[in-house]
Amino acid sequence: MAHNSLNFSNTEVAFKSKTNSDLRNSYLLFKAIGLNWLVKIGPALINFTFLFYLPVKGLIKATVFKQFCGGESIEECEKTISNLHEYGIGTILDYSVEGKEKELDFERTKNEILTTIIKAKNNPKIPFCVFKVTGLARFDLLNKINEGKILSDDENAEYLKVRSRIESICKAAYESNVRIFIDAEESWIQNCVDDLADEMMQKFNKELAIVFNTIQLYRHDRLNFLYENYEKATQNSYFLGLKIVRGAYMEKERERAKNLNYTDPIHKNKNNCDIDFNKALNFCIKHIDKISFCCGTHNEESSSMLVKLIQENNIENSDKRIYFSQLFGMSDNLSYNLSNAGFNVAKYLPYGPVKSVLPYLFRRAAENTSVKGQASRELSLIVNELERRSKA
Repeated sequence: MAHNSLNFSNTEVAFKSKTNSDLRNSYLLFKAIGLNWLVKIGPALINFTFLFYLPVKGLIKATVFKQFCGGESIEECEKTISNLHEYGIGTILDYSVEGKEKELDFERTKNEILTTIIKAKNNPKIPFCVFKVTGLARFDLLNKINEGKILSDDENAEYLKVRSRIESICKAAYESNVRIFIDAEESWIQNCVDDLADEMMQKFNKELAIVFNTIQLYRHDRLNFLYENYEKATQNSYFLGLKIVRGAYMEKERERAKNLNYTDPIHKNKNNCDIDFNKALNFCIKHIDKISFCCGTHNEESSSMLVKLIQENNIENSDKRIYFSQLFGMSDNLSYNLSNAGFNVAKYLPYGPVKSVLPYLFRRAAENTSVKGQASRELSLIVNELERRSKA
């Protein structure tokens, strides 16, 4: 149950910004996403249509892209950014182009992220920016560093460019007073990402948390990692910026651990993951003088628990050190009801050319199918609201 008057089943608040037509479109989309077979064959089908230049871009843009993305450019996101802000919800502009391998692409991505920082400067509608290290570096290079292998001279030079890109982004964020998330990645490159995040936090988080690393609590070693991070920040006199999430690569992680015969980094069951996630929230609240954090979750129990912790510790609902976050197009019952109750909420708003954000969209569809009841929960909330409106 949600704490006090906060009710996550309040669909009137959750869908205030949506027309009946919006809701019906979302209903049809989540109904389709609920079909496992469609989600499985979808990527191959859509890649096939692009390969043969079949005219599907308009259809994708009007359906799944519209549900989960803000537009193909920052300009196209403007309307959504303003709509969210009208209901007290911030935007995290997320340039969701993935899987590139060329230096030119990495430079382009860096420049795009710098543009999001310029956009967010002195802009209350955009409280955070975000990037993935894999958007700025070759995956295989990060993997090699993660495994502690010796780099060739060319690889060393390449890695120096990666660090330079990341530093220029974090420096721009620091100079613009814009908080920036470094997203989590697969476990076999995460140590390398963590080291980069640590370095940036030590450099730019001396006065307050600007750079935020992401901790995926579905990994059984991450709670200790959080404690160690806190000790390091305390010893080196900088603020810890953290995004606390459960995680996004479970099937892939389990499969790789099994195939390569190493210990699975993922918790044995969801209950253990939930326990660690809640402990992490408790720890962050307990050390709020040193930690700023964003709770990225679509889980009602965790959201309710954090609300309760905030109130029990006499922290203002609107304390800027604490944010809730959900993905655009999902869990509006959490985002809008939390915002309505005066808490800080920001939606991840992916954007980019339709074809380039397809990997992101496929992942969202697969998550909605694999996360227990996600699509069916969205459907039941939409149905409840349409019924409520028909009786109003």
